[in-house]
Amino acid sequence: MNFIQYYSSRRFIKGFFVICLLVNNLSNLCSQTFKEEDKENLGLYFHNPDTTFRLLKEKYNKANEQKDFVQAGLYLQQMGQICYHFGHYPQALDFHLQASTIFKANQKKELLAGNLNDLGVLYYYNHQRNLARQYYDEALGIYKNTKNELGMANTLGKIGQLYEKQQKYDSAFVYQRRAMMHYQKINNRQGMSKIYENIGSIYEDLAKYDSAYFYYQRSFTLNKETNNQIAQIEVLNNLGDVFRKTDKVKESLQYSKKALAMALDTKENYQLSGAYRDIAKAYNLLGRNDSAYHYLELSRKTALDIYDENSNKQLALLQVMYDISKKNNEIQQLNNAKKQNQIIGFAIGIVTILLAALATVIISRQRLKIKSERFLNEERNHVYETQKELMEVALRNKVLEEENLKNLLEVKTKELSSHTLHVIQKNQLLEKLYNKLEEMIKDERRDPKRQLRQIMQEINQSFNHDQYWDEFRGIFEQVHQSFFDKLKATTDNLTANDLRLVALLKMNLNSADISSLLGISQDSLRVVRYRLRKKLNLAQGDSLSAFIQAL
Repeated sequence: MNFIQYYSSRRFIKGFFVICLLVNNLSNLCSQTFKEEDKENLGLYFHNPDTTFRLLKEKYNKANEQKDFVQAGLYLQQMGQICYHFGHYPQALDFHLQASTIFKANQKKELLAGNLNDLGVLYYYNHQRNLARQYYDEALGIYKNTKNELGMANTLGKIGQLYEKQQKYDSAFVYQRRAMMHYQKINNRQGMSKIYENIGSIYEDLAKYDSAYFYYQRSFTLNKETNNQIAQIEVLNNLGDVFRKTDKVKESLQYSKKALAMALDTKENYQLSGAYRDIAKAYNLLGRNDSAYHYLELSRKTALDIYDENSNKQLALLQVMYDISKKNNEIQQLNNAKKQNQIIGFAIGIVTILLAALATVIISRQRLKIKSERFLNEERNHVYETQKELMEVALRNKVLEEENLKNLLEVKTKELSSHTLHVIQKNQLLEKLYNKLEEMIKDERRDPKRQLRQIMQEINQSFNHDQYWDEFRGIFEQVHQSFFDKLKATTDNLTANDLRLVALLKMNLNSADISSLLGISQDSLRVVRYRLRKKLNLAQGDSLSAFIQAL
């Protein structure tokens, strides 16, 4: 990158626009919000930023002591602008955010909007354009609510510049023209001139140089009427760029020399360096490289002077910030030590009183404790004896209850056995009668076959009479509690006959007794047992009786 290209870079342009922005912000704050005794001090900013920063810090501390929080917020905003201009972005952001908090708390909407615009500029030059737009939009909303035409115009212009840097020229035109409407409404010529210059810059980016020249010329006219010499120099340089880009190099050289003369008169080094640089470009295009080199050297020296001056100011500002921070830390440490000494002294006094009170309480409590322990020991002995007697009674009652349960279980077992035996005897008797009757029927010499068949049918029905089985099941469940519940948990597709067979197997009856009680033959019993095994999903070789006894 050659020297001409370097000084055309965004870094130089950024520095120039920052200075212009800060000049505008300082003048607005001085004229609108700061006390009279502060206005002269703020003028020191450009030559002595360290002195200005130290002064603002003192004013800020004094405003806080007097609880003038709004004025303190304004001082914070100003300190943020100084830090921003000299590249201390984190500190600048901190000051501006503190100022916003104060303005919000005190319902100072327009002051808040101005500070939001400063935050937007800070984020814009840090290439965080989305955040910059958020702050611009918030500021614009406040200005709309307060119907502040100047604030709306200023913010709309910033949004237009944001779109221009993103090369969204249609949107940039819209916002610049909206800003122009508000400036025209309040007849603010300085603002109008800046918007004309911004529109000319957009046309220059679009290579529409006739339109760019028209708007630059209108901007120059307004700046001349308002006697804004710095803005005139800037516009003259822009006009020179337009002529140079349209190959009208001699005309561009005239504008650049006018800008140079004004910069020398006003001693504006930033503008002076730019004018030298533009003249060098023009002579280079005319083939007069000796002159181009001469002016390029002048531009370089001027830029170095600016750089050296700013570096010295930066170092001085850093030293002031360091000294202030160190002083604040020392004050904070002294305050903390003082508070700690006060707390320690207060704590010692309280501890002494508490110790005396504690000693008195301990002695009295010790005496009371001895009396209480005696009483409690007597009560514990009494309670122990009572509990002991109750436990002995409960133990005797439990032993009696177990004995009653055992006796009841024996009685129920005997009832179940006798009931089963009775059923077996009954069925055996009925079977004997059934056989005799069957023999009588086979004897053809006898007549009353019809009556005998009826008797046989009644006897056969009595084998499966459910009344006895209901009584049997009731007694069985008392002896074997929850047996059938466990069985149903295994399978739920058992019939009443299956349940009878399972109950008889649980009682360990042999096959002859079971077949007699069920009124079936032993062959039929084997079939019934086989079906029951399948319903219980027993594997081959597993004992049915063992399975039922385990339930």
